Amino acid sequence: MPEPSIRKSEREEVVEAVTTLFVATDNRDWDAVKSCFNDAVLFNTGLTNWEPVTIAKERIAEAWENGLCDLQAIHHQVGNFLVTWDADGVLVFCYGIAYHYLPERSNRNTKVFVGSYTLHLVKQAETWKIDEFTFNEKFVAGNTHLGE
Repeated sequence: MPEPSIRKSEREEVVEAVTTLFVATDNRDWDAVKSCFNDAVLFNTGLTNWEPVTIAKERIAEAWENGLCDLQAIHHQVGNFLVTWDADGVLVFCYGIAYHYLPERSNRNTKVFVGSYTLHLVKQAETWKIDEFTFNEKFVAGNTHLGE
């Protein structure tokens, strides 16, 4: 017997699009990461020295792949989603925490990033794509030199 289909609300689709980005990053699925972004993204993180810069989705995935390749594990957790619609798409605010794990002789094996994200998404061919990405850092804890 086929399972009944469940219709997602548009809000759920947006939240799933954002969550997919972080799950794909943790799985190091760089093609899936690229598929979450618009071709060009207004990007503002430590990667851009905290200055908004428009960059290609391929560059984001490549930078994350290179920056995370030495880590044994990565874990992102996002939540407390606030979703608001605007004339061009949807704005998403959420809290985020990221753990980077790499066993070291010092036994200081983790670096933790805590903050929030402000993302803007646009709908393209029935799929939500991130066209603006900002990480709002609150603090970094643990071994801040991990992976260097």
